[in-house]
Amino acid sequence: MGIKEIISDIRFEGRPESLYDPLRYMIDIGGKRIRPRLCLLVWRIFTSREDFPVEVVEPARGLEVFHTFTLIHDDIMDRSPLRRGAETVWKKWSSDAAILSGDAMCIDSYKRISKAPAAVLPRVLELFSDTAARVCEGQQLDMEFETRKDVTKAEYIEMIGLKTAVLIACSAEMGAIIAGQGPEFCKPVYDYGYNLGLAFQIMDDYLDAYGDAAVFGKPIGGDIVNGKNSWLTVCAREEGAAHLEEALAMPASTPEEKAAKIKAVKAVYDAAGVPAKALREIDYYTVKALTKLGGAVSEEGFNELKDFAASLVGRAR
Repeated sequence: MGIKEIISDIRFEGRPESLYDPLRYMIDIGGKRIRPRLCLLVWRIFTSREDFPVEVVEPARGLEVFHTFTLIHDDIMDRSPLRRGAETVWKKWSSDAAILSGDAMCIDSYKRISKAPAAVLPRVLELFSDTAARVCEGQQLDMEFETRKDVTKAEYIEMIGLKTAVLIACSAEMGAIIAGQGPEFCKPVYDYGYNLGLAFQIMDDYLDAYGDAAVFGKPIGGDIVNGKNSWLTVCAREEGAAHLEEALAMPASTPEEKAAKIKAVKAVYDAAGVPAKALREIDYYTVKALTKLGGAVSEEGFNELKDFAASLVGRAR
């Protein structure tokens, strides 16, 4: 069974159906499966094995289940109507149902992570639990930033490091731990994943404003409409972009108002050269991710991780 088949075969059993249907729904609508793919890739690089035992398969799946849980709750907080082109759980069912189903999904992720080999299970659980707490810290900072107009790039990078990058880094290190590697190999792949996660989130911010809705999987301009401090907005403020605050203060109650606001804010971004700066920042963190690997992996392994990075950030081109 290949990586694609392993990841796609995530199932949820249990009753009542109304609790588990949203879980099945969220898994079935797909996604890039970045985290389990990276975990399995790193494990394979260090073990040189092509067969994947349950001791790495279930933890890899657990990473995807946990990530999906965070999306369910994130969509509630952002009031996002679409996820990957489909209705979000809170929109399709209700906020209450989404909260409870998300909780069930979080619990399920721990059950899967606990299938890691007994010899390394304490390390795996410590890494995963610490990562889960940091993701919550990042989400809280993200919400707090929504009411601030003085967020710096450094603060923003710290926030996305917690909200997004640590889980990608955890996925890479978990693959190395389950493969039996020590800190001298685990830290470089963690740092690779962390910096790749930063590049990925900045790219996501870029695509939210400049992507194709059909490819991106959700309406373009959602961050602008919701008044979120994306990397683009933070950059524009630091650049002293003219008319930014006026554009951000525009109403967005109707579809027409939303379209006008998105157009106005993007015009400010364009005038300040923000899109090009975002692409340079994505390149910076992608190169940094690969540099962090050092000599921790073989040349073949390095090339595989380089290709993996390219598959993530290539969407911005």
